[in-house]
Amino acid sequence: MTLPITPTVLILAAGRSARFRAASGGVDKLEADLGGRRVRDWVLAAVQSSGLPWHVVERSHTTHRSQPGMGDSIACGVEATAQAQGWLVLPADLPLAQASTLLQVAQALSGHPVVVPTWQGERGHPVGFAAACRDELLALSGDSGARAVVQRHGAHLLPVDDAGCVLDVDTPDALEVARQQVAGNAQSPL
Repeated sequence: MTLPITPTVLILAAGRSARFRAASGGVDKLEADLGGRRVRDWVLAAVQSSGLPWHVVERSHTTHRSQPGMGDSIACGVEATAQAQGWLVLPADLPLAQASTLLQVAQALSGHPVVVPTWQGERGHPVGFAAACRDELLALSGDSGARAVVQRHGAHLLPVDDAGCVLDVDTPDALEVARQQVAGNAQSPL
């Protein structure tokens, strides 16, 4: 697939994973085992398979910010890749998101400032942002992520055939659903 613009995928791996840690006895969800690989390794494999440039935002990249949240992670990622033609924001806790979804969102960015993939009507990730959103993304902070930027630009909703774009592993139960999918034992996608 030839893309009119080539956005950079920002893999957000700076979160504290507090809800998952509390429910799992202290395990970091990104380090949790999923079919013999860490959750974060599944995400990285999909991104690498897409062929798009990428940047991982780690906790160490956000420590200079007071009480960093998802907005801070996005801002730090955009700052580190400021010359990018756009960004696909992908939290590192969506291990089953497909490379094809990343490419579809990237393709749709050529005609829209913000693109949100949907699966069966549910909004997912990665959320795509055109370069025109750079200053707004750089100004983000706190836990609400880029929600305000998405609302200001009236996101283009892009239906995709990828349940993985909505399956984050924020809880041990969600991780178990992902494990079942990986093992091929799930009765339904979610």
